[in-house]
Amino acid sequence: MNSSLDWITRLVSFDTTSRDSNLDLIDCIADELRKYGVEPLILANEDDAEVRKANLFATFPAHDGTTEGGVILSGHTDVVPVDGQNWDSDPFTVQERDGRLYGRGTADMKGYLGVILGKLEHISQAKLSKPLHLAFSYDEEVGLLGAQRMVGQFAEHGIKADSCIVGEPSGMRVVRGHKSINLFVARFHGVAAHSSLTPNGLNAIHYAGRFIEFYRQLTQGWKDNGPFDDAYPVSFTTGGVNVISGGIAGNTVPDLCEVEFEFRALGTVKADPIVAQIREFLVDVLEPEMKAENPAASIELVTKARGPGLDTDDDAAVVQFAVDCGGLATDEKVTYGTEAGLFHGVGIETVVCGPGEIAVAHAANEYVELEQIEACEAFMDSLIEHLE
Repeated sequence: MNSSLDWITRLVSFDTTSRDSNLDLIDCIADELRKYGVEPLILANEDDAEVRKANLFATFPAHDGTTEGGVILSGHTDVVPVDGQNWDSDPFTVQERDGRLYGRGTADMKGYLGVILGKLEHISQAKLSKPLHLAFSYDEEVGLLGAQRMVGQFAEHGIKADSCIVGEPSGMRVVRGHKSINLFVARFHGVAAHSSLTPNGLNAIHYAGRFIEFYRQLTQGWKDNGPFDDAYPVSFTTGGVNVISGGIAGNTVPDLCEVEFEFRALGTVKADPIVAQIREFLVDVLEPEMKAENPAASIELVTKARGPGLDTDDDAAVVQFAVDCGGLATDEKVTYGTEAGLFHGVGIETVVCGPGEIAVAHAANEYVELEQIEACEAFMDSLIEHLE
């Protein structure tokens, strides 16, 4: 495992916390690919005047030069912060203890990326019957932002693939379904006034409270009435209000209240109608009542992050392919979101299969079992053989 371990150690040493740049890591991977005659496609972010982040896409063509079709190996390069966490060792220096590799991103998901990079020589020497693609993204942890942009550019760059394996930590189980991610902020703009003169103002918190109760009832309806899918550990669509802020003083009518809420829908449940239902209550019910009380009042609904769910058919070719390569067959689906739904949404059959467990992914002392790295290496060797 020396090559994989070297790469995992190198990747973890790059602090690619989502708020920071990932360019040094991307440059490192790009230089390695060029050693094997592959020129990667670097797709930089366009959000800032200065380029700070980039996606990387690379193709090892089939032996006849074909670059269309084949399999994508997908993973994200960013990690969550370590701020305030009590680590037993430097989170950006891999430590091997008791059969585990400790460090930020070892499970999520630089372990998977390290195994792939450790196999580049094997891939480059294989006589591939179909191309093998690498898709490494930025800002997955803050809303799948990089992958959304990259997948959206596939047509522009003529990228076509048949299937995709996203290496999020699944214990090397072949997962074909996960929930969608939908995160929003509702901003209630009231009118400030001295609390002894409440008719002169409009209390933003009061109307935010109306929305919170509406949303509680909406999510309770999903719990009570479904739809249900027992393949998930939580069998129904879930949601909740998780952050609220508003007001400046106990004697002031608050002119602003922000409510951050989210829902995670089953892979078979369309999220857009839910969003429309929420927007209808805010815009058609609450906002007119607020404006009737004070014309200066208003409501904003801001999307912070959205990612589609995944529900790949159990008889899809990619499911059997991943199992044939050594992934563990399972009927389980997962509640956490991944980039898999984005690839599936553009017609690429996709599953999730990678080393490690999601339960330790964002925690202090994040780790991946060495046995999981070995299993992933065996999976990659078999995948390359299946493509020969």
